[in-house]
Order: sequence, then structure tokens, then C-alpha cells
Amino acid sequence: MKKCMIVLLLILGQSGHAQPHKNTFTDYVQPAVFSLSMVMMHDVVNPPAACRFYSYAMMSAYSIVAAHNKQLPDASSFIRSYPGIAVRDSGRVYDYRIAAIYSILETGRLMLPSGFMLEKDEEKLVLLFKKDKVAEHIIRNSIAVAVDVAKQTVQWSRPDGYGKLSTRVRYTPVKGEGYWYPTPPAYIEAVEPHWKTIRPMVIDSCNQFPPLPPVAFSKDSASDFYKLNKEVYDAGVHLSMEQRVIASFWDCNPFAVSTYGHMAIGFKKITPGGHWMNITGIAARKVALSFDNTVLVHAVAAVTMMDAFISCWDAKFASNRIRPETYINRYIDVRWKPLLQTPPFPEYTSGHSVVSSAVATVLTYLMGDRFEYEDNTEEMFEIPARRFSSFQAACNEAAISRLYGGIHYRDAIDNGISQGHQVGEMVVERIRGAGIQPVYGK
Repeated sequence: MKKCMIVLLLILGQSGHAQPHKNTFTDYVQPAVFSLSMVMMHDVVNPPAACRFYSYAMMSAYSIVAAHNKQLPDASSFIRSYPGIAVRDSGRVYDYRIAAIYSILETGRLMLPSGFMLEKDEEKLVLLFKKDKVAEHIIRNSIAVAVDVAKQTVQWSRPDGYGKLSTRVRYTPVKGEGYWYPTPPAYIEAVEPHWKTIRPMVIDSCNQFPPLPPVAFSKDSASDFYKLNKEVYDAGVHLSMEQRVIASFWDCNPFAVSTYGHMAIGFKKITPGGHWMNITGIAARKVALSFDNTVLVHAVAAVTMMDAFISCWDAKFASNRIRPETYINRYIDVRWKPLLQTPPFPEYTSGHSVVSSAVATVLTYLMGDRFEYEDNTEEMFEIPARRFSSFQAACNEAAISRLYGGIHYRDAIDNGISQGHQVGEMVVERIRGAGIQPVYGK
């Protein structure tokens, strides 16, 4: 994997309560979100936590936009815990779009472990505003609004349970043949075993949408569970080049470890949530959504994925099912290795399947069921862009990629898609009830 030098260019203009400016800001949400992704990649933020950070950052921006655009509903109409963030301008003239963009970075700065890294992005924003001849008092006032909203958002986030995760009883793998156990090469302990305790954004509870029961564990070669493992094993042995590319494209492992003798090398990648946030940005830019709708689709995508992870992680640690790599090495072929590194948490259901299905359901509602686009998210990792005929087509490919990668069984994929679709449908029901209509297509 090549070393990536990411130069993030945010070309910004002005509007809002101030006089309209020549630029529209529509294209600038995606780069701001990408800044969050890069810091999270640096910090090796795990997939569930990443979507939590995206959610609060985007809700800062949505709060500002909704305060300006009265056609957008207040977030309290679809976010269960929303505290009613006040957008206070103190009578000063400011640009709501500058404030919204800046709030994404500022919320990330306050919440992310290495959030200080975003200070440089904030400084670049200010310089670009000035280069674009935005009045200094407009920049200053807009930043003041953004900083205030970001502080309120952080205050809202504090009781959601995240701060208590480290105080909970340390997870110990369950003893027994059919249960998950840390996998090679790093044998990393379980990631976020208590994530079900995080406060959801839209769904009512972590176990509101339980998946169908997984196929029961068995060592019998005539059993359904053995057949699931044999399917993964055979797929891994006979992978086509296209299947390898698909598996790699959707790998989205924030920290994979490769060993060479006594040396271990870690490779960082974008998370599943980060990949889908970038898809959201690609889609918004393709059809030139307005600034307000661009913020809207990013915010809804983020909170949907946060809830999808909460739902999925409840299922994972309730079932605690063994991974294909462990089973196959024990009972089929001790030398077999999956194409992808097995993630450090239980198998059922497939996280990428749940999250992809949930966000694809929401994006389909907002932007149409035949939305064609090219996804170049993985080009920074030297993986070519791929074209998709719809968000659901991308979801289906992301889901089956886990079988190609050797890290999930068929039932975890299929039932994961169903579980995610239920989460997505509830989000659609809530935002539709709040008055949010499709922003593109029908």
C-alpha cells in the first residue's frame, strides 16, 4: 500500500444571514467529512465509534442549517435524545454555511482523540475564506456560531454512555467450541463488547431489531453449520480475480496486521462508515444537491449507521459465534487462511451487511432507487474505483464481499442485510414523519 499524502483543499464562499456570495459551498461538506476520516484513520478509531463521531459532527452542521432553513424540521422530530441545540448569533451578521462547515471540523476537534489535528484544517478554511474575499467580520461571527454549537453538541454527547465503556467489566471470551475467540495474526481482544449500551439516535433500543437466530454450531460434516463453513472454505480456495477485488474494495479494516518473521506491520484503512460517508458525498456532488440538502443527507446517513452498529453489536455479543477462520482451522484445514484479516469481534451478524443495508435503505429513500455512481473511495489504497447501478447494488456487493474475504458465513450476511434494512426503514419512517422528503429522484 502506498504512503498517502492527503492534501485537503476546501474552497469556500459565503451566504446565509449575510449577503449572498458567488460560491455555494455545496461541494465542501464532503472534504470536511473526509478530514474527520483522516484523523480517525490516524487514531485507528474502530467502526462503531467512527459512526458515533460522524453523527455528532454532522448533527452540529444540521442544527445550524435547520435553524436557517425553516423548511427543514428540527432534529428533535427524528432524533430521540436531541436536546434542542440553540444557534445563537447575538444579533451578529454571519454566514450559516460557513458556520455549518466549520462546526463539522470543530466538533471533531473537540471529540476525537487526535482532534487537535483538525486545527490546521480550520486554519486553512479561514485563509480560503479570506482569499475568497469574505468579509473578516462575517468569518469571525460565523466561527463564533460554529464553536458555540459544537460545544453544545459535545455536551449532548456526554451522557450517551461512551465515557463509561472503559469502566465496564473487561470482556472475557466465552468458553466453548462454538464461541468467538481472538484470531490471528494479532489475536486482538474483542472490540467494543459493551457497545449495545450506547444511546441510539433514532431507534428505540439496541435489541429492537434482533436478527433471525444463527445456524446452530455443529462439527458434524452433514450439518448446516459445517456446510456454511465449507462454502467459505471453498470460496477462499477458488476465488476469482473479480472476487478478490470486491473483497479488498470493501475491506474497510481500520487496522490490519501483517507479520514477516518476528516483525509485525500495521496497515490503516478507512472504516465501513467512512466509506459510506464518502459515497454519500459522491452522490450529493454528482447531482449538485443544494448545500442544505447535502448536509441533510450526510447527517441522516451518519445517524443511521450509528444506530445500525448499535443494533448489530447487540446481536454479535448475544450470539458470540465463532469465526470461519477458527472453525475451518480446527475442523477442516489447519493451513487455510482467509483473504482478509478476520476482525476482532464475534461473527453474527455481519457488521458491513447491517450497516450497508441500513444506509443504502435511507439513501435510496432520499435519492432514488436507480442512482448510478462511481465510487473512488478506495483509490487512496491503490484499489480502482467501481461503478454501481444503485445504493442497494453497492450494499449487496459489500455484504457478499465478507464471504469472499473469508470472514463471514452466508446466514450472517443475509440476515445482516435484513437487520440493517429494518433499521433503515425505521429511520425512513421517522424522517418522513418529520417532513423530510426525497431530495433527488423518486
